[in-house]
Amino acid sequence: MIEVLSDMPEGVTGLRVSGRVSGEDLKAFKPAMDDLMKPDGDIRIVEVIDSDYQGFGPGGLVEDLKLGLGTLFTRHAAFKRVAVVSDKEWVVHTIHAVGWLMPGDVAVFGLAELEQAKQWAAG
Repeated sequence: MIEVLSDMPEGVTGLRVSGRVSGEDLKAFKPAMDDLMKPDGDIRIVEVIDSDYQGFGPGGLVEDLKLGLGTLFTRHAAFKRVAVVSDKEWVVHTIHAVGWLMPGDVAVFGLAELEQAKQWAAG
């Protein structure tokens, strides 16, 4: 499941990912994501990956790549900061390993550091 978090600083898009994320979840979420990503503004994201996150379900990875890479290629220069918030060790290791591929700055925070992640993303 993917949900939009409303308690973010001005200019920051907040997302929460939990359970198993399917392709249908991502297809349903795409219009909301398009609305949140202002066409002429900077992209600053806080993505909270809950402790019950189980990865991708059927079609999830393909849709995630379409959504993520589509935004990445069309808005590459707009990415400023992405804060990934998770206590899952494999998520932290993955972000440290591939974060350099992302445009802009990427940082990882623990779940208890959500407020710090919000402020960092807004900075």
